[in-house]
Amino acid sequence: MKQVVFVLVLALSAAPSVLLGQAYSSSSSLIVAEPASDGGAGQVPSPIRNASTVAGPFSRLAFGAGISPLGIGLQVATNINKHLNVRGTGNFYNYSLNFTTNGFPATASLNMASAGAALDVYPFHAGFRLSPGVLFYNQNQLSASSTVVGGTSFTLNNQTFYSANANAATGATPLNATGALNLNTTKPAFTMTTGWGNMIPRKGGHWSVPFEIGAAFTGAPALGLNLTGSACADQAQTECTNVASTTNPIAIQIQSDLAAQVTKWNSDLNPLKVYPIISVGVAYSFHIR
Repeated sequence: MKQVVFVLVLALSAAPSVLLGQAYSSSSSLIVAEPASDGGAGQVPSPIRNASTVAGPFSRLAFGAGISPLGIGLQVATNINKHLNVRGTGNFYNYSLNFTTNGFPATASLNMASAGAALDVYPFHAGFRLSPGVLFYNQNQLSASSTVVGGTSFTLNNQTFYSANANAATGATPLNATGALNLNTTKPAFTMTTGWGNMIPRKGGHWSVPFEIGAAFTGAPALGLNLTGSACADQAQTECTNVASTTNPIAIQIQSDLAAQVTKWNSDLNPLKVYPIISVGVAYSFHIR
């Protein structure tokens, strides 16, 4: 449009008399004045341009990547108006680790997978923002397994027991434990963050470095633990049982202490019902229409 106006201005300057004799055209961005009442030549005003430079809704698209406690994050955003963006997010991460707790040597796998959406509100057009949203998909989980070497001790609810030695005659096997810690009690989960940096810069440009801090209200983590195999009440292994027994007093005691221990661990994990979000990344935006 600017090139068209420039050409028309040149033409107007070169041949005003011709333009004054032409009829008004609705496709032109110039307004030709009516001839003066005294018969003199009319004056031609300057061309009128469209002063609006604000991008229309959904006219730009941005892709971004970053890292946060939710894992490696991928984002896509589009503009609604000069104050609002709508943004979709996806996060993933897998990590294996080993640790020992209460005599259980565990091999664990952290599997992070989540997806959500947010509305980015920019009160001042750029920079600072508020972003209410929702985490509608959440499969974040820590799973672990453990085999307690026969003859080694473990504790449950401050009570000490011993893993049984393998014994083909009695069918005894060392104690095994499997557990899962789910970080997704509330589904879907509300999210609220604030941050700086617009994935779709309002002053032009393509690149941005958005920063975000806030939380996902995922609910208290849920820990489950299951025991199989055999355990003993004494190190000499004279009082042993299959822990799945529902009649042996030692097995009943172990299962009772296990339930009490899981309750205590869940209580310790209760503060994590608000999951932190702190992320930084990079984004690239472009026009799509």
